[in-house]
Parts: sequence; structure tokens; C-alpha cells
Amino acid sequence: MDLDWEAYDWERLGDGVGRRRLPGWDATVGLVVGRDAVLLYDTGGTLAQGAELRAQVTALTGRRRVTHVALSHPHFDHVLGTAVFAGVEVFGAVGVDALLRRGAEALRADAVRHGVDERAAAEASEILVAPRHTVSGEWTLDLGGRQVLLANVGPGHTGHDLALLVPGEREIVFCGDLVEESGEPQAGPDAIPGRWPAAVDRLLSLGGEDAVYVPGHGALVEADFVRRQRDELARRFDVS
Repeated sequence: MDLDWEAYDWERLGDGVGRRRLPGWDATVGLVVGRDAVLLYDTGGTLAQGAELRAQVTALTGRRRVTHVALSHPHFDHVLGTAVFAGVEVFGAVGVDALLRRGAEALRADAVRHGVDERAAAEASEILVAPRHTVSGEWTLDLGGRQVLLANVGPGHTGHDLALLVPGEREIVFCGDLVEESGEPQAGPDAIPGRWPAAVDRLLSLGGEDAVYVPGHGALVEADFVRRQRDELARRFDVS
């Protein structure tokens, strides 16, 4: 599958698999293109970012549209663009649907604190889309000619952390913010520090030693980096 990733400032990770580091908060979005369906992992922190992603995916894939969205966790910079993807099937970790339905105001306020224009934040939070499909363990999606695995590996960074495994010649694991490369992993008030190292262990079990690991923020990493960060989290939060 020959897609011109670089023309749209995306990074090719494998055949039909890429990611983009969005401006502003350096949040990663992932894209997996199958024969029959297109999966987007996270949607950006504003409706404008979501609309830009939608247009880029259409251009990259030859006028195909996103059919599935998977949300890594319920923070504004990863979910507020979802509403622009009309008619998609949206997936999230179990419980994130209820959290987003009752937590729109908190997301709006967090977005504004991080520099999003107040009007843009209000608009996105008012039409916030909660997942229709919730993952309690693992969920295999058939995109046509390829399968991917959604895995509820948390809690850790939040109470609702969803990873994406893309099998291939070299496994690709989208980690969400359970792993960060561009800075120390951020533990906000919704983090579950005592269970975070175990969540990272589950990421490592998914991908194994030879996988490419895609952090929620920052450059691609390998298993050794993920393991070191897991150990740093355990020391930081005094978890054995």
C-alpha cells in the first residue's frame, strides 16, 4: 500500500500504518488503513485539528474516509476532534463513555488551561462524542485484509487506557500516554499511579521485544525504553 505519508507530515510506520505528531501538545494520532476500513487512533485536541486530520486521511487514502476511531484515553488533546468524523464507529476503554458524557465541562476547562481558545473549547465539548463500543479486555477489528487489536491495558495514566496493536513484519504498539518520550509521563488527578507499571507491563506483553512502541507524545521507542520508563514509574510511585 503506497501512501505518500511525508507529503502530509505523517510518519510511515509500516504498510498502511502511520502516525502524526500534532502541533501544540505533540500528541500522537495513528492511522491504520485496511482494504475495507480505516482506523484512526485519537482525534486531536480541537475540532480544527480533527477536521485537518479528516482531510489528510482522505487525501492520503485516495478519498476514503475514516470508518473507526479508537480513543486512547479521555484527555482533551486526544478526544476533542472526534465529532468531525460523522458516522464512525468509536471505541474506548470500558467506562470512558460514561466519563465523557458527564465530564465535558472538565475537558473544556482543561483545554482552556492548556491554551485552547475558549470558544473553540466550548464548541468541541458541547458536541463531544462518547464511544459506542467499550473494550473491557481485548477487541479484534477486521479492517479488510488486516486485523488490529484494541486492548484495555489500564488503568494507569488514567482509569481508561486503551492500546492498539498492529501486527505485521514488526509489531506496532500505540501506547497512548502510558508511555511518553518527549518528557516525563504526566500523572494528573485521574491517574492510578499504583497500577501504572502493571499497565506498561501489559504493553510489553502485547508487543514483545522487537515491536515499535508509539508513545502518546514524542519519538518512537523500543522495548528497552518502555521497560526503563516502567521501572522509573515504579520508583516514582513506590510500586514494587
